Parts: sequence; structure tokens; C-alpha cells
Amino acid sequence: MVDYRQQAIAGVVPPEAGEAKIREVWPSVASMPAVASLGQTLTRTLVLAPLAWLIMSAVYFGKLLPFAASRYTLTNRRLMIRRGWKGIPSHEVPLARIDDVRVVNDAHSDFFRAGTLEILEGGAVVLTLPGTPEAEAFRIAILNARNAWVPGKVKSMPFIAASAAK
Repeated sequence: MVDYRQQAIAGVVPPEAGEAKIREVWPSVASMPAVASLGQTLTRTLVLAPLAWLIMSAVYFGKLLPFAASRYTLTNRRLMIRRGWKGIPSHEVPLARIDDVRVVNDAHSDFFRAGTLEILEGGAVVLTLPGTPEAEAFRIAILNARNAWVPGKVKSMPFIAASAAK
């Protein structure tokens, strides 16, 4: 990754000069459907809501454990799932291979304000990001990064302002 102190304009680094992080999100509880379903059901009751918070907090804070830490990172070169405290990429897709990004909502999407992102190449899903918080905003960031840094892809989709995200 490029040191931000060496950039002429903070956050603007061409891929040829180095890899720079654009955005990073940590998966929400919605990434584990069984826990999300149980938590959502128990939260609707007044008596069992504290139990739901306890169960969901284990998943929520568990993402910080060295063996379970997971995050979705978008750079000026690629989109990746990074794991562990060091953030070693376990799955990645170069921006040049991304044709489209689809948001898949389920029964827990509204409750947790998260959705599943499916990264498409040639009509096939090449990467899935379950439980992505503010999924539509992250989708727009991915497409804008692709349009900005991949020659030839910019004409396939216009720029989408971040304020357009719901």
C-alpha cells in the first residue's frame, strides 16, 4: 500500500504508482444467517432481547479475533476479502474483471442494513461479499473505482454520485 504522506492529493494514486486503499468494510452480523435470524426473532420480544444482543455480540465482536477477522477491501487495483489481523487476502478480483455488482437482499437486510454483494464477470458470480453493511453505497464505490481506474470500462456505466446511495 502507498503511504498517504507521499501523495500529491490524498487518496489519489494511479494503479501504476502503487496500490491504495479506497474503502474497507467489516461484515455485519447478517453475514451469518442463522445467528441473524435468531437475533432478529429474539429482539422482537421484550424479555429475550438481551439474550439476542448477547448472541449477536459474539458474532459482531468475533470478527476482531485473529483467526476470525474478516473485511472487504477495495483498492485502486482490486476488490478483496482479507482475513486475520494482518489482513492477508483470501479472495480477490482485479477491477478490470468486474463487469457489474449486484446487491442481493434477504429477510435480514433491512434489520441489519446490510446485503450480499455479488461481483459479476461475464454474467457469472466470481466473488460474493455476504453481510456487507450499506451494500448499495459499497456497490457504487466499487463501480466508481472500476470506472475511474480501468481503461475501457468507463463507457459501460456513468459515474454515480455517493449521495445517490440510499
